[in-house]
Amino acid sequence: MDKTSMHFAWMLTMAAAGLASAGCVSAAAAADSQLTIAYIQKQGDQQYFVDEAQGARDEAKTLGHVKVNVVNVQMDSNAAISAMNVMVGQKVNGIAIVVPDQQIGPQVVDMADRAKIPLVASDDPIKSGTGQLAAFVGFDGYQMGYKVGKAAGEFYKKAGWKAGETRIAAAFEEQLSVCQDRERGEEDGFKAVTGGEMPTIIKIGTDNSVVDSQNRTSAVVTANPQISHWVVWGCNDENETGAVTALANAGMKADNIIGVGLGAYLTCKDWKAGQASGNKAALFISGHDVGSAAVRVLVDSIRNHTPLPAKTVATTTIVTPENWKSVMGSCS
Repeated sequence: MDKTSMHFAWMLTMAAAGLASAGCVSAAAAADSQLTIAYIQKQGDQQYFVDEAQGARDEAKTLGHVKVNVVNVQMDSNAAISAMNVMVGQKVNGIAIVVPDQQIGPQVVDMADRAKIPLVASDDPIKSGTGQLAAFVGFDGYQMGYKVGKAAGEFYKKAGWKAGETRIAAAFEEQLSVCQDRERGEEDGFKAVTGGEMPTIIKIGTDNSVVDSQNRTSAVVTANPQISHWVVWGCNDENETGAVTALANAGMKADNIIGVGLGAYLTCKDWKAGQASGNKAALFISGHDVGSAAVRVLVDSIRNHTPLPAKTVATTTIVTPENWKSVMGSCS
């Protein structure tokens, strides 16, 4: 090999070494690079979603080099789409979204797909235009409802109430599929305990807020003055506590109300205060755990190129005035 050939070979070798070295640096930089995750939430001022946002931030801190941008769009679907446009325009690395309305699911999924941004549906499942479910992080709605109904049924049996003198107030947003699943589970759980004996169920359509549930339940109570006992359940703690408050305001004694919440973040307030209450139990769900899980699966997918799991389900626990503190730790 002449000197020119030797020099050329040496240059190729050095260039290859340089590329290999640059590749190692790039790989390391990618692992340590800052990631931005958008968390778009409905009803972001509700305690559950406040906890969820905090869980997302805490997980980001644990993982390192991750920033979470939380956007509260309340119940405004147009605001949710606008937030998606902003986040896609900012080229965020991943998106978790709690949609105000599941009907915008196809648009949301399509926007993320076009931008090649991994997306998870948090709390409320959504589908693409072809009917494909987006990756989901949250709870199994039916099983949640079943646990609530089962607890309500156990209290009902213990109280010895009769179906004819009892009504069940079921307060929930009737157009939301997760609420439909929960209410169906509540009915089935109650029946499983009581052997099929079922007081008349009055379904109260709400917007899932405390105020709306309280107002609409007040009208139902006024229309049923002959009823001496009430069982109350709902899609969330807002519905259940709103309905229980309406009953109390109508003069119904706490002993004549069996309310089982779903969330425990509002029902626990009476227990913390030591007040006699129609809130007899609740299913504790941790928004913190859901927010944490959503960020965790997104970051894992981005950094390790692993497929997003189809469903990530958090655990739930029935709490009462006796055990809530040991399970929940605190009631904010």
